[in-house]
Amino acid sequence: MIDINNVGKSFNNKSVLKSINLHIQEGEIFGIVGHSGAGKSTLLRCLNGLESYDTGSIKVMDKEVKDLKGKEIRTFRKNLGMIFQNFNLLNRKNVYDNISLPLEVWGLEKSKIKTRVKELLNLVGLSDKAKSMPSELSGGQKQRVAIARALALNPSILLCDEATSALDPNTTKSILELLRKINNEFKITIVVVTHQMEVIKEICSKIAIIDEGEIKTSGNVEEIFLKPGKNLKKLLGNDSLLPDEGINIRIFFPKEISQDNLITSMAIDLNIKFSIVWGKLERFRSDVLGSLVINVNDKDKESICDYLSSKNVNWEVE
Repeated sequence: MIDINNVGKSFNNKSVLKSINLHIQEGEIFGIVGHSGAGKSTLLRCLNGLESYDTGSIKVMDKEVKDLKGKEIRTFRKNLGMIFQNFNLLNRKNVYDNISLPLEVWGLEKSKIKTRVKELLNLVGLSDKAKSMPSELSGGQKQRVAIARALALNPSILLCDEATSALDPNTTKSILELLRKINNEFKITIVVVTHQMEVIKEICSKIAIIDEGEIKTSGNVEEIFLKPGKNLKKLLGNDSLLPDEGINIRIFFPKEISQDNLITSMAIDLNIKFSIVWGKLERFRSDVLGSLVINVNDKDKESICDYLSSKNVNWEVE
């Protein structure tokens, strides 16, 4: 669906994208995450030709983006919807007219436009807001209008540029649920650019971490969070205060392993005393994954690490 190979881009002789390589499959929700200024939004805008790229190749639906001109690029963009952090609604047009605008531009009959807008309003849960002005809507409602407009032309791909950054946590959750529903019902490929890790955990199946214009890590969300490397840790920061004495071992639990059973069995099998000093459960889409930190005596470290390895559990010494 989307193939990015060795893509590079510079602004004023400063590299903002460096040898980017990614493959995004049809129908998946793919997250691109990084700090502000990492290059993630620039990369997203290269996918639909809003930004050019200097080197490499970006093929979207088997078309090289930089080769598309005139009518070709317009037809191409028809198949890519996009939503933004600040909604980009036309303030002088009501909800109906905002959603109908791309349909009017492409010359659809009024009867078909009316039917399509009604379908979209129902999809995003705003059937009663057709005549409302943007100024009368909440932030979440504005983003729902923006999503409806982005879907108006039945795109195969939806690009989301920090679409929930301006929303409160509850509204963010409702927008993410809507995006997941759209993905499930219409099999639309969704590319999400964000700095919010909760967005990645909630809806994405795969992730790429971008920093200083480079892809540092990519892969399945659960696998990357179960054994986070230095790049993910840099993004997450340190949210745990651990003892200075002894050895702290962080253990990551996939969904098929019960942390209670493992910890109890380890204590019995090894006859070793240790303390649980930190723990956390996190939801990844429909699954719950856990991690915890145990504090052990120096002399018991090797026995415990060997035991954990024998159980195929990911662990690391803090």
